[in-house]
Amino acid sequence: MTATGDSTSLLGTLLEKAKKAGADHADAVIMHGISLGVSYRLGKSEDLQRSEGRDLGLRVLLGRRQAMVSTTDFAEDALDALVERAVAMARAVPEDPYCGLIDPEDLAREWPDLELADTREPQAEQLIDWAQRAEEAARAIPGVTNSEGGDAGWSRSSAVLATSGGFSGGYDTSRFSFSVSVIAGADTGMERDYDWSSACFEEDLDSPEEIGKRAGERAVRKLNPRKAGSGPVPVVYDPRVSGGLIRHLSGAVSGSSVARGTSFLKDRLNQSVFAPGVQVIDDPHRRRGLRSRPFDGEGAPTTSRHIVEDGVLTTWLLDSRSARQLNLRSTGHAARGTGGPPAPAPSNLYLAPGKVSAEAMIADIDSGMYVTELIGMGVNGVTGDYSRGAAGYWIDKGEIAWPVSELTVAGNLSDMFAHLTPASDLTFRHGIDAPTIRIDGMTVAGQ
Repeated sequence: MTATGDSTSLLGTLLEKAKKAGADHADAVIMHGISLGVSYRLGKSEDLQRSEGRDLGLRVLLGRRQAMVSTTDFAEDALDALVERAVAMARAVPEDPYCGLIDPEDLAREWPDLELADTREPQAEQLIDWAQRAEEAARAIPGVTNSEGGDAGWSRSSAVLATSGGFSGGYDTSRFSFSVSVIAGADTGMERDYDWSSACFEEDLDSPEEIGKRAGERAVRKLNPRKAGSGPVPVVYDPRVSGGLIRHLSGAVSGSSVARGTSFLKDRLNQSVFAPGVQVIDDPHRRRGLRSRPFDGEGAPTTSRHIVEDGVLTTWLLDSRSARQLNLRSTGHAARGTGGPPAPAPSNLYLAPGKVSAEAMIADIDSGMYVTELIGMGVNGVTGDYSRGAAGYWIDKGEIAWPVSELTVAGNLSDMFAHLTPASDLTFRHGIDAPTIRIDGMTVAGQ
């Protein structure tokens, strides 16, 4: 499967049909995917699934009116009907003064090879082996009493985009992954934990044994949690959950949110939002990056950008529509599927590591919270108010001491960002990543 050839030719024909049917402009995308997944639990293979599909999305524009349609039927008569429906829909909808294709002079003319697709396709037996080894390693940890199972999967996909403005391009991606979740303890004293590994290339995965060992040790370490009191204390976010704070930043700097006035940062461009020295970077060109892309969903070039530089918010994430609303230019952050128009989204977004180790960051905390799990979505993007259920460990006299659960951590994202300190232990695992983070002055409430 490649992202060129027949798909490019088909999209070119489809755009010609749209123009003949009355569209002023049009763009279209084809996405083709293959996936294979297995599950394994308590020594037995439980499930094996394979799927393959191809979807096409067409957007047509008549003046400042637009309509989107999608299909999985690629027969010529079906595509003719698709074009007719799209043009009829565009004639019926109200005008959108900001819709439109990206300006031709802003289109990507060349782009890098980001090495996103491994050519190897694993057999089901190999995936079962990964899941089995991960679960066995987890169950071998003393104190682990049960298992929710191991999973392993592989996928390969291609995306091809063409526009009537003169852009045509595509790229392939692949993904390998496995995970395991186990239970420690018994009766009402059981605790669950997990671990996983995911990469574009098989050779970049952690070993199943390492993943299983970590999952088992984490589950056992959570046994016999204590309650905690309430009050303002330093809160430290483990890297498994710290990236969530950067996700909240991503939503707040999305051009769509800013243009609607629904972001708590809407008036903070070119102002200090974080402490001096803090850097937040979006890098779509990281080789083998989980969210890398050589061009964006409108055909605009992508490039690495400092969203926050030395603590200062320097830019929004913009597609062409939100850029027009804000009287700016696209930053190459448009993303799209087959069922809707482009919208701004980050690529490989991360908080740059600081200079202090996580251990040193914790060492001067007399009493505080180390968060390893967050529950619920109590975040208000308009005000920045933040309140989430949490579990993890209590920090006592500079050391991670005992497990705690049924807590709430609360604050306001503006204050949290301003008092945030990153540690030096950044690793890229999610696509949106951060190292260990310490935030002083948050409120922890026990149940």
